[in-house]
Amino acid sequence: MSTSTANAAQWCIDALSTCAYPRNSPLYTVMTMASALEFSRQAWVIRGQSRSRRVGNWPTWFARNTGEKPMLYLHSATSSAQLCALSDHTAQRGILCNDSETQPSPWPKGAQPSLPLWLSANPHCTPYDPASGEEARTIVLAGLRTLYVDGKPGFYYLALHDQESAIAAQTLDREGMIKGMYPVRGLASAQAVRLLGAGRALDEVLHAAQLLEHEWGITAQVWSCPSYTRLAREAQAAERWNRLHPHAPRRSCHLRDCLAGSRTPVIAVTGYPQAVVDPLAAYVDTRFVALGAGSVQAAAPNRYWIASLALKALADDGHLDTRKAEDALRRYCLK
Repeated sequence: MSTSTANAAQWCIDALSTCAYPRNSPLYTVMTMASALEFSRQAWVIRGQSRSRRVGNWPTWFARNTGEKPMLYLHSATSSAQLCALSDHTAQRGILCNDSETQPSPWPKGAQPSLPLWLSANPHCTPYDPASGEEARTIVLAGLRTLYVDGKPGFYYLALHDQESAIAAQTLDREGMIKGMYPVRGLASAQAVRLLGAGRALDEVLHAAQLLEHEWGITAQVWSCPSYTRLAREAQAAERWNRLHPHAPRRSCHLRDCLAGSRTPVIAVTGYPQAVVDPLAAYVDTRFVALGAGSVQAAAPNRYWIASLALKALADDGHLDTRKAEDALRRYCLK
């Protein structure tokens, strides 16, 4: 990576840091950032909406330039084949932003089930599913710094939706966003459950927390998890290091640090298939329930399923009468 590339990236970071960002969705926040950079000559901003899996149908004119610039690529890939072709043609560099979730589709989040599995399995990719515009902004800025100022290899991927978030501004933890997890709703009771949510599914998680509190007297701590994959990778790397260095002090990870100090159940929700969240189970030292599209309904679990399964987890751990979990299923017409 050249000095000119790092300087261009720093210019982009400075320009985007001073932009005005009205409270907005991840999609429109990234579009605002793209518009701010589009005519700067310091970055490539590519708007490629082709749905063909053939490489020749994706915009590739920027690849003819010999000098690397920061790249923000806005696209609508719906399959792993499309995304693989796009990442290969961009030399697996840049920040790839996918708005397929906003398009009509028979698949959860507008993507075939193979796409999120490809993302989580690709070591060159750091995938994110931001819930809010501020999360998307923070992740794009982190990607510019990591890839083009620090010169680290790989590419960032963001799944974008057009729904505004209910997260309160004062709860935002930018370092936690980048690492993959941060709290957005506090813990105030010993009889509690911890709910994790990513992307648009976080809104249902927040509503489930309200149901648990108002209808069942259960306090829920809520965490936004922009990247389950990054959490799992870091936890796996720490586990591997501990195995190879049995006499050295044990390394922790962001996931364990966030969830330490409590044995209450953890319910993790994604709009993608459940397999995206399953890898976290090995690194959570308490009862863990992963929920995704297809776990209990075709789409991501709604607030009623999340609340009911949280009650079931508490009952399984002996913190709650099992009859309450049964009552919830009947009340919400889930049986």
